[in-house]
Amino acid sequence: MKHILQLIRVKHWVKNLFIFIPGFFAGVLFDFENLKILIASFFCFSLVASAIYVVNDYKDIESDLNHPTKRSRPLASGLVSLPTAFTISISFILLGLGISYFVNIYFFYVILIYLIVNIGYSLGLKNISILDIMLVASGFLLRTIAGGIIIHVPISKWLLIMVYLLALFMAMAKRLDDFLVSESEGTVSRKTVKNYNLNFIHSGITMLSAIISVSYLMYTISDEVMIRMHTEYLYFTSIFVIAGILRYLQITLVENKSGSPTKILLNDKFIFFTLVGWVLSFVILIYL
Repeated sequence: MKHILQLIRVKHWVKNLFIFIPGFFAGVLFDFENLKILIASFFCFSLVASAIYVVNDYKDIESDLNHPTKRSRPLASGLVSLPTAFTISISFILLGLGISYFVNIYFFYVILIYLIVNIGYSLGLKNISILDIMLVASGFLLRTIAGGIIIHVPISKWLLIMVYLLALFMAMAKRLDDFLVSESEGTVSRKTVKNYNLNFIHSGITMLSAIISVSYLMYTISDEVMIRMHTEYLYFTSIFVIAGILRYLQITLVENKSGSPTKILLNDKFIFFTLVGWVLSFVILIYL
């Protein structure tokens, strides 16, 4: 059972919390009906995402064997058989799509697009540099859009821009880890690595972090958002956002530990407390 849980990457389900973002910013997250449908949608996305992880791991078996940590993945190590993995993947896709269809037809369309994009990514699009990180980032954008569709709340353009830029930022940081592993091990664990170098990755990370900070400030002081949230003090929350970005930059550029954004989110205390502070500040400003 342990290896099955590793295969479907339950820890990575935290990424699907992006579905809750539109409801949170709209101030309606804790409405019981909204919360109920969002939780159901969270599990739909999680099932489909896990199915895609299986497909991706199958396609990456050969390259994973050349990676110091990925070689221990269930498929690469042989701890889970291919028939078992494919049965899980197909079952999860059918279940996730089936539930989403009854939740909301437009949510079904979004999750179907997510599935198609990510299967394309797994089957070869991930080997095209720059496009690879853009497709990874699109998954977070689709999660956010789905969250707004499900509970019928409008999503600020600034919010969508920030989510996409943040996802690009993390994906670029992940490519830095891939590059450093390839350099140290003398093997290529990802084909696109040869099209990246330290100068390009550092420049991209720096550029994106600056744009994210500015976009967030523009979001908090936009008239549309201040009117909708009934407060003009949202810009105070930027303290936590900037602190979190700086810490992520430190982890990425100083400590060279940008391998898994999920692990960073779950294990780094500084980022965890900035995230908690950011959430609490929003709760105080728009819910109390």
